[in-house]
Amino acid sequence: MEVILNKTIDNLGLEGDVVKVKPGYARNYLIPQKLASSVTKQNLARLQQEKEAIQARLDREKKEAETLSAKLSGITVSIERRVGEDERLFGSVTTADIAEKIAEEGVTIDRKSIVLNEPIKTLGDIKVNVKVGFQMTTEIIVQVVPEAVGE
Repeated sequence: MEVILNKTIDNLGLEGDVVKVKPGYARNYLIPQKLASSVTKQNLARLQQEKEAIQARLDREKKEAETLSAKLSGITVSIERRVGEDERLFGSVTTADIAEKIAEEGVTIDRKSIVLNEPIKTLGDIKVNVKVGFQMTTEIIVQVVPEAVGE
């Protein structure tokens, strides 16, 4: 089944693209969520009229993503945690912790845009990818250091 995307969807396409998806995915998810509309003569005509506005919006989103990427690239975030034997952490460092530290640097991002395969449970420098939008990612460094014990 072919649908016209009303919004950019990762791994599927950009806003305004005509893509082929499975009928159940279109009927049960994309169309009810208003993420896509079915391909009809009226919808294709509407798409042609809105082509310039869609392109302007995509260009703006790309510039915003590039700006955010420039702000984030090269950032090193230091997070202190209590450690036990073998330098293993009590608990772990999660995306919420990383997002909070990045916010302290002056850049606000959603914790869902931080890509961690699994929570960080060891000390050291870890490279973490951050989705900045428009299907772009940038890399930051998270330093996990032992918490200073006050005596």
